Amino acid sequence: MSANPADTPPSGPTSGAGNGPAVSRREFDAVFEAVRTWGHWDLADRGAWNRVAADHVRRAVGGVRSGVVVPMALPWNTRPGPDNRKPALHHMTDLGDVESPEPTTHKDFVGADYHGKGVTHLDALSHIAYQGLLYDGRPAREAVGAAGARFGAVSALGPLVTRGVLLDLPAVLGVPWLEPGRAVRAGDVVAAEKALGVTIGEGDAVLLRSGHGRRRKELGAWDPDAASAGFHVDAVPLLAERGIALLGGDGDSDVRPSPVEGVHSPVHALAVAAMGVPLLDNLDLEALADATAGAGRYEFLLVVAPLNIPGGTGSPVNPVAVL
Repeated sequence: MSANPADTPPSGPTSGAGNGPAVSRREFDAVFEAVRTWGHWDLADRGAWNRVAADHVRRAVGGVRSGVVVPMALPWNTRPGPDNRKPALHHMTDLGDVESPEPTTHKDFVGADYHGKGVTHLDALSHIAYQGLLYDGRPAREAVGAAGARFGAVSALGPLVTRGVLLDLPAVLGVPWLEPGRAVRAGDVVAAEKALGVTIGEGDAVLLRSGHGRRRKELGAWDPDAASAGFHVDAVPLLAERGIALLGGDGDSDVRPSPVEGVHSPVHALAVAAMGVPLLDNLDLEALADATAGAGRYEFLLVVAPLNIPGGTGSPVNPVAVL
């Protein structure tokens, strides 16, 4: 495969399964070098979020038409399963039965090992290292320790308000979902833009709907670490060329199994460690798919507000789309 998106054949999308073509480590490393943006920004631990300036925000806000608001977080998942190996925690700490003065109060505790498949979350730039280096070439051993991240923490990102673009591949293909293991390639992205009437631009957030949520609802849970639909490596140079600020989906953006031997999450490595693009994992995109189809437009205002966790490698989030 080529590291140059211009060399990728703009073939139309297909609904067939397949995570390929296979990518060698040499080819993968060439792509990593081609899309790398190290040294581009003074505020390096904000990475590609530096692309989103006030003008981007104004344009995104100005594109709101109906005012329909669509949240995209999965329900807080406390039940173990093949796609939730470390369930989130939720329990009551006060039932209001031990206090004498009014009013009584009810309190609860929540917690999560959220970097998995069961919680909608944001990956900050400290979450992923490739060959021992975080984004901007920062040595991971020096930047991340037991107390958290000293570079690329989620607290450095702050909120993001920008234009979101939904690539609804099942809608384009006329299928209910993409089967786990199906790779979304550069040609699929181009074909989806044409079919959906939208073009990815600088500072955009790109969200990939594979239909993961609908498939899970109808057929039951499976292990998405073993098989899930997502981007192939050859789609990343195109997204890099467009200058995106955020990437996400109803999976974790990577097709699994990985087409790159020895690299289990190649899209994570390219997006986060090479391009400085944070990732949104495990979104619920079913309501957004219905809303965008009903509106006949696949762009919207996107608001992402991660928790302000100093040293955090990410955060649970509830992103919101406004049409």
